[in-house]
Order: sequence, then structure tokens, then C-alpha cells
Amino acid sequence: MRRPSPVWHPFTQHALLADVPVVVSADGCWLETNDGSRLLDGISSWWVTTHGHCHPRIVAAIAEQAQRLDQVIFAGLTHEPAEAVAAGLVEMAPAGLAHVFFSDSGSTAVEVALKMALGFWLHSGKPARRRILAMEHAYHGDTIGTMSVGARGVFNAAYEPLLFEVGRIPFPADGSIGATSGALEVACSGGDVAALIVEPLILGAGGMLLYPPAVLAEMARICRKHGVLLIADEVMTGWGRTGTVFACEQAGVSPDILCVAKGLTGGAMPLAATLATEEIFEAHFSTDRRRTFFHSSSYTANPIACAAARANIDIWHSEPVLERIVRLTELQSEALAPFQSDARFSSVRQLGTITALDVKVADQGYLADIGPRLYAAFMERGVLLRPLGNTIYTMPPYCCGEAEISRIYNLIDEVVGALD
Repeated sequence: MRRPSPVWHPFTQHALLADVPVVVSADGCWLETNDGSRLLDGISSWWVTTHGHCHPRIVAAIAEQAQRLDQVIFAGLTHEPAEAVAAGLVEMAPAGLAHVFFSDSGSTAVEVALKMALGFWLHSGKPARRRILAMEHAYHGDTIGTMSVGARGVFNAAYEPLLFEVGRIPFPADGSIGATSGALEVACSGGDVAALIVEPLILGAGGMLLYPPAVLAEMARICRKHGVLLIADEVMTGWGRTGTVFACEQAGVSPDILCVAKGLTGGAMPLAATLATEEIFEAHFSTDRRRTFFHSSSYTANPIACAAARANIDIWHSEPVLERIVRLTELQSEALAPFQSDARFSSVRQLGTITALDVKVADQGYLADIGPRLYAAFMERGVLLRPLGNTIYTMPPYCCGEAEISRIYNLIDEVVGALD
């Protein structure tokens, strides 16, 4: 029997969902529901929770800030938490990123990046540079601009009339740069490209598709050669998910614009940021008010969210976060190894703390029939995994240990076996 509720849940087909569990508390890797059941959070609650749920230092920072300054307009005013977070981000990010624009989600961080790129070329006297390039299979969010640069398909088919056209660069499916670099070279040589946007090293919602750092480095080289801005969407990959703080580090790449969100606050509060070079900021810096960067939201740089982000940055500096990531990566690798030779699966893969494997079925892709069945079976057995169709992936919080990782992979083996 469905529980009556006025809530419309994201990415949820309510006609197929018998009930929606009510989560009442969380701690570390675990969620607790109102019936006393516990769920092991194997996907960091949609990839946001890094250190674990309700990290005491982040919780304390939120509580303290809420009693001091809860909200203030950020147009023409500032506050200490935002200044501290901006300085911390510039210090941690790849070299050359000098300015931080705050927003409230990964989608808006990408929207901001696209607008920055177009504004840069307009204010630099090259308004013809207005074409955006993106990689096939990409996903960058669910607002109009981010859907436009994402792959066209079931996610956005209904909204096609609203979307603008972009150039598509082929995904290096075999890890080879050839077709990707060739297409990028041709596209950039026309002189009308403003920016290339990429998810560094791994395409998330597109199926957890991996490509090597050398490909990213080559794409960055081609962009520099043609003066095309490189936008790195690190909304998912940032904050250690790929094994380094930012995925771009593994390719030695410093993008012109960097988008961060999700783990920016350790997963505790919604906050995002778009980092840009001095050159991009200077293109908007003028006594001519028409060159203002016209973007905002009411809650830009909310002080409570910024307090959480500052606490997260402090945790990165004072706790052995990278060591935990290395250990989690090792545990994941050991647990994943038996699946490499398992005939039920294909494309068993890993990047840092992210793993994925495809269940062999006739109807592959996001709408594969096995997806909802897998999700339900995992939930019934107390583990939160949310497959992308026939692709099972894991992205656990960094506090997960051997017992939790073993439970996740043992359950994958059990569930897929039971559904055969």
C-alpha cells in the first residue's frame, strides 16, 4: 500500500514504487528509517557525503553559524565564512584558478560556468565565439543549460524544444585518444568555439564510463592551442572520489573554469562554487555596468552552508582524509577482484573510490528492466545502491571499513544471483 504523500520525488517513477522509506537519522555510513531498520549508504546519498553522515565538526560548525548569521544578501555584502571558503578553494584547486563564484547546486555551478565562458568572449571583443562543445554520453545537470550540454536521451527528451545545440566530441570508449582528439581538433579550428566542458576521467550518470588521464591532458592541450576555454565539471569527481582531491590533478591539467558542489560541504548542506582564472574575471571587471556578471540566487554563499564548507576544508587539512581514501580504494579493489572473472558481469572497473560493473542483460542502458529490481532487492537487504539501469556502481563515504565494503560486494553477488 502506498503511503499517501504530496511529495514528488526526483528521478522516481511513483507508479512503480510501492512505498518510500522515511529516513529519520544518519551516522557515518549508516541511515536509519522510522521502523528502526538500518541502511548502509553505498552511494554516499547521491555522491555527496564524503567523510560520513553527521560528521561532528561539520555539525558543530552549522549549529554555531546558525546562531550568529543565518542568511544575508551576497550582492554587495560578504561574510567571513564565504571569504574563508573562497580562499581555501583557491589554495586547494589546480593552479591558476583565482576567483570563486558561489551558487547552490552542481547544475547551477555548470550554468554559471557556461555563462562565464560566453561573457568572457563577448567582453573580450569576440562575440562570434559562442559555440559549446561537450563529450558524448555526458551528464552535467538538469537545468536548461546543463541539459543542453548533456547527452540527449530519456533524461531530457521531453524538453528538447528548450535546449540549445552543442558540438559533440566522441567518448574514447577504448581509452584511445584518436577519434576524440581528431574531432576536437576539427571542431576547435573553426574559430567559433567558446568552451569545451568535460567530466574529468569519468562520466557519472552517463554510466560511470572511464577514460585515462592522457585523454584529458590531450583535450586540454588542443583547447590551449586554439584558445578554447576548458571547463572541468568536478561536481562528482571533486573531493577525493577519484583518488586525488580533484580528478584534473591526475592529468596535470589546470582548467580555465572548475565546477564543484556535492562534497564541498562534506555532503551536509547544498552549496556549489565555480572557480575561474584571473583572465576570465578581468573580462567582466569594468566601470561599464553592462559587463557585470549577471547571475545570482537568493541564497548565494549562504553563511550556514559556507560554515559547513569551511569545516570540510579544515577536515581535509587536519585529518588523514587522503589516507582514508587510499585505504577505501584498496578495500574496494580487493572486493571487486572476484567479479573480474564472473561471467554474469562485464566492464568491471574502478577509479579511486568509485567502482562499477555491468550486469549482462539483453536490454542494456538506463531503462534496463533489471535496474528497479536490483534497487528493490538491495534496499530489502539493507544496502542503499541505486543502479544506473544494468550498471551497478558504488561510491561509499570515506569512513566505510572492511566490514561495510564486504557487505556491499557480498550483497551484489547475492542479489544478482537471485535475479538470474
